[in-house]
Amino acid sequence: MQLLSILLSVFLWIAPPTMGDKLDASIGPVISALESGSSSDLARFFDSSISMNINGQQGEYSKNQAEIVLRDFFKKNPSLGFSIVFQNENPGSLSTYIGEYSSNPGKFQVFIKVSENGSSFRIYSLDFVKS
Repeated sequence: MQLLSILLSVFLWIAPPTMGDKLDASIGPVISALESGSSSDLARFFDSSISMNINGQQGEYSKNQAEIVLRDFFKKNPSLGFSIVFQNENPGSLSTYIGEYSSNPGKFQVFIKVSENGSSFRIYSLDFVKS
């Protein structure tokens, strides 16, 4: 019985979450910006400073600097699509999204961390890690 309980716990821990048919409306424009590879559209949602990791190149950037770094990334890795594979939304707090960015050279796991305060939705951390 204890083994069954452990197996069930492990399964629930690794089972992918169900996302339903509709993502939170606040993340929709971010998904669109990633799908189209638009650094300017994505930067609209950046906090005043953002922690970014672009395939090992880490740093704290201002909103404008981060947009330039992303523009270069999108230029070198043109988008072939983006999809959310995991989301942990906590309205009025911190939320996390994990997605897959497909490009000509390969695929990247994308980790997006956002803070929400009322109607304000800001990305404070963004990581692209080559799969």
